[in-house]
Amino acid sequence: MTLQIVRIPPPVPWHVRSYRQARQSFCDQLAHMRRRWYLYLPVFAIWALAYVRLFLDPTPRLPIVFNWTPSLPYRVAYRVTWTQAAPPTLHRGDYILFAFAGDAQQHYPGLRGQPFFKMVRGLPGDTITVQDRMVLINGESVGHAKAQTFDHRGLDPIQPTLIPPGSYYVQGSSPDSFDSRYRSSGLVRAEQVIGLVRPLF
Repeated sequence: MTLQIVRIPPPVPWHVRSYRQARQSFCDQLAHMRRRWYLYLPVFAIWALAYVRLFLDPTPRLPIVFNWTPSLPYRVAYRVTWTQAAPPTLHRGDYILFAFAGDAQQHYPGLRGQPFFKMVRGLPGDTITVQDRMVLINGESVGHAKAQTFDHRGLDPIQPTLIPPGSYYVQGSSPDSFDSRYRSSGLVRAEQVIGLVRPLF
């Protein structure tokens, strides 16, 4: 009877095993994406558009506006543009799209120039007053200013003032809307307005 010595290979260290498993998983996912490229292409296109809108050029180029926030009850609207040389006169109740330029962009740089969809509630010459964080325009309540943001930063209500020429108080219909009731958002100047918006649904 002959005895054979069987040499057992040493165990693969855990970090090498984990690396191999991760590499194999990545290769499997890559192969799946190559086979199903038509499913992933729209996702990558949306990501690319979101990146461009957030970091390169936030100005919307299409006439259709999509609203993903509960600030207003409308999800899709049509944008009417105009030249800065001859902008139309805005009226109370008009819906507008404007480029954000409030003080909040100091804490949230991604807000800089982002398009906001709101309703015009205050016009030049209107009087803004604040009573216990309740904001009023010409004595009529237009919303309560919350004390802090979702990430617990303090929020101050807008300063009582007379709306100057070329500026507008804008508002969302949701109590959580980030609009002119807050100092860090503020009034919207005429040059920030991108266009009138006609809600579709």
